[in-house]
Amino acid sequence: MKRTAIYPGSFDPITLGHLDIIQRASEIFDHVVVAIFENPQKKGKHMFSVEERIDMIEGSLRELGIDNATAATSQGLLVRYMEEQSIKVIIKGLRAVSDFEFEFSMAMVNKKLNDNIETLFMMTDTNYSYLSSSVVRELAGYREYHSDLITHYVHRRLVERFGADP
Repeated sequence: MKRTAIYPGSFDPITLGHLDIIQRASEIFDHVVVAIFENPQKKGKHMFSVEERIDMIEGSLRELGIDNATAATSQGLLVRYMEEQSIKVIIKGLRAVSDFEFEFSMAMVNKKLNDNIETLFMMTDTNYSYLSSSVVRELAGYREYHSDLITHYVHRRLVERFGADP
């Protein structure tokens, strides 16, 4: 039986911190679904469209040679999507204790909605403990792109959006 996990997030844009979690999860599971869920409360607040984010995920996965992960998108509840796709495990990356508090409560809600759902928490590599998509977006606004934060593929997309390095 194929062991599949889902790694949900906004990925606006995907960072090397996200990709570190995906790479490590792909070594544990046969398949990892990297899923963007549209949050109606954040409608219009993302820098990149869902289509652009899917493209950056797919391009980054190809660039890093992660061939057992795919990008997906959905609306609605994560648990309902997982039921439709027969996925039983959620991967969540943690940078700090503050991440754990929020993610723990979400894991308990998901468990309440479907007792067969498990959440696997993975600590980020210490090289990425400060890294978030919002950091990348803020730096990109100043046309600062750092190869230790994002893939070359994402770098190209940021340059297309904001212009070349100063």
